[in-house]
Amino acid sequence: MAWVLKMDEVIESGLVHDFDASLSGIGQELGAGAYSMSDVLALPIFKQEDSSLPQENETKHPPFQYVMCAATSPAVKLYDETLTYLNQGQSYEIRMLDNRKAGDIPEINGKLVKSIIRVVFHDRRLQYTEHQQLEGWKWNRPGDRLLDLDIPMSVGVIDIKTNPSQLNAVEFLWDPTKCTSAFIQVHCISTEFTPRKHGGEKGVPFRIQVDTFKQTENGEYTDHLHSASCQIKVFKPKGADRKQKTDREKMEKRTAHEKEKYQPSYDTTVLTECSPWPDTPTTFVNNSPTPAPTFTSAQHNTYSQLHPSATIQETQQWLLKHRFSTYTRLFSNFSGADLLKLTREDLVQICGPADGIRLYNALKSRSVRPRLTIYVCQEPLRSLQLERQDAGNGDSNSTMLKYFFFLAVYHAIYLEEMAASEVTRKLALAFNIPLHQINQVYRQGPTGIHILVNDQMVQNFQDESCFLFTTIKGTV
Repeated sequence: MAWVLKMDEVIESGLVHDFDASLSGIGQELGAGAYSMSDVLALPIFKQEDSSLPQENETKHPPFQYVMCAATSPAVKLYDETLTYLNQGQSYEIRMLDNRKAGDIPEINGKLVKSIIRVVFHDRRLQYTEHQQLEGWKWNRPGDRLLDLDIPMSVGVIDIKTNPSQLNAVEFLWDPTKCTSAFIQVHCISTEFTPRKHGGEKGVPFRIQVDTFKQTENGEYTDHLHSASCQIKVFKPKGADRKQKTDREKMEKRTAHEKEKYQPSYDTTVLTECSPWPDTPTTFVNNSPTPAPTFTSAQHNTYSQLHPSATIQETQQWLLKHRFSTYTRLFSNFSGADLLKLTREDLVQICGPADGIRLYNALKSRSVRPRLTIYVCQEPLRSLQLERQDAGNGDSNSTMLKYFFFLAVYHAIYLEEMAASEVTRKLALAFNIPLHQINQVYRQGPTGIHILVNDQMVQNFQDESCFLFTTIKGTV
């Protein structure tokens, strides 16, 4: 089936004023009880959407809780995140606790879930170069892993897997209804990622993160359930104990008033909820590279400029589209806001001079101002109809009035090429019409004649002209 599109230019001084006048006349006929246009617009048209919003008093109840059996530092100020010191290579228990209320996530009852434990960088600047940092560590420590699971000491964990290409992660299955404890060993120390001019306690902090997934219909554990993490520092053997003792002695020397500004040390560390790690959990099974996504014409506009509200997945797609696929893994945990916060110097340092400057220009580029803008509406502008019907009470003089109010909504069409093909393509996108079904685009001229829209006509459009848009069934 083919369609012919007809565009009729709107003359503001005629149609719009007539429409306003008809509204005024109808209002007088209805009397004081009639709705004005402002009243109509104020009606809760989208009331059904409000009901789907969460209530303010509703609090999210996490389905799981992870507790690491290691004391937190007493030298952490109130409202700051806890910090826990670990010894290199020592086994630390992480208790996997079922925290669900009755009726929560019933689909996992009697089933296993999968958890992935990772040790990652806490500092954002090191997150920028995480891949390079881990590769450097691997070069200096061949055959070693950053994170291991102490299998003999662990309880309730099954199907344990480690990936040789991911030295900082382990995964396993467990039953939420049974007692489960995973004993981890962190083999990297904080000072290994610090410039040589710094040392001792100046080591960088890490994070321990746990991501849990449930099984999908196809049998893969890819449906995310819960994520939580905590901040840690790793010292050489016995170093964590000495650091904990030093912090405790410093706090004892402080006055009572100063101690009130610090949080107490807890015997265990409760991991706090966080966003899931961006890597897909199937990377342990399928190591093939992720294919680059294909983009339609509609998606082209969506990803042409990166917005601060872009999610991690949208940021990855933006990088792929703008030919920065080399850095998708480097920025694998970046949202749009994270990437836009980087300065030119940061990007040059991370990506090198050539790609760094190109990425900076792509991030900071502004939208090109269109050469021509037109406004198109699909509904007729004379959208107020009056229908008289018999009231049905036997009185021929009694009539019932029906009024239909329609709001004319225009779409802005921005043209850069000033070509008829561009008009056709953008009309199809704006009104969701398959492009291959559009046969011709006409403009209605004097006495109602149809004039074929060509490049020369588009180039002579007045900027910000308004058009009515209708479809005519044409021949194939």
